[in-house]
Amino acid sequence: MFPVEKTRPTGHLLTEKANPRTVSIDELSCSEIIDLVSGEDQAAFEAVSREKDSISQAAEMVFRSLECGGRVFFVGAGTSGRLGVMEAAECPPTFGTDPETVQAVMAGGRDAVWNSVEGAEDSTTASVEALRDKKLSVDDVVLGIAASSGTPFVISALEYAKTVGCTSILVCCSEPENAPADLVITLLVGPEVIVGSTRLKAATATKMLLNMVTTTAMVLLGKTYGNLMVDLKPTSSKLVDRARRIIMDICDVEEEEAASLFREAGGNLKVAVVMKLGSLSPEESVKLLRENSGYLKKTLRSISRSAGNP
Repeated sequence: MFPVEKTRPTGHLLTEKANPRTVSIDELSCSEIIDLVSGEDQAAFEAVSREKDSISQAAEMVFRSLECGGRVFFVGAGTSGRLGVMEAAECPPTFGTDPETVQAVMAGGRDAVWNSVEGAEDSTTASVEALRDKKLSVDDVVLGIAASSGTPFVISALEYAKTVGCTSILVCCSEPENAPADLVITLLVGPEVIVGSTRLKAATATKMLLNMVTTTAMVLLGKTYGNLMVDLKPTSSKLVDRARRIIMDICDVEEEEAASLFREAGGNLKVAVVMKLGSLSPEESVKLLRENSGYLKKTLRSISRSAGNP
């Protein structure tokens, strides 16, 4: 049990308030509970919609950081931390990023991903030590996630980011007091179905925001061609098949030729496409992509111009 004398007051927070619409939830049937939870979830979508301008600003900050070689650190505890872990883990296979580019700093470390680590969120030094070990620099972004807005593990990370001089963002679901961040995004989802259970609406809204921020930044970085994930890492049978189908789609070739191109390109989807549409070797394709900062559409347009097409 966490020491009673060390508790910090949180009863004033919106995320700790009782939801008047769910006080009799324990008297409802299964289907009635589902209807109630579903109705409450609409507040998550509405909260995100209200903050679209701020979310766009956050995406721009992340994009600018990654564009100049910086990194993004999602910092959080409990459910908030796990959302950061999930987002960071999805970027390499989806967008081909280096695992170091988008990282998660979780209160309690790896063990806390699966199990609750007592007192981890209340540490004011652990997140700072983690960021210091990762050599946080002025080019990086620290995106703190704290539904309550005041989690010590997160706030101390943001304060450290300020001393380093890097970009700092706080995502929360209760009005913060003097948050030490360049940008604060408050997703006011209202009281939870179960009092204080921020794995519900708060987590849903936060996950939506993280999806928007990372997806937008990666699209701006040229990680897609249209809506196709052309920088994916072929780490599973499903992803290899998807890569083949994308090559077939862009290059208008049959499956056998797409598979051959993909093999010859060393499993690099962009290189395979440039090889085919530019009639180039793998080495020439890599060079041309590099000259166009890795943007496939820009690379193909340069090929078209070289061929005398408008």
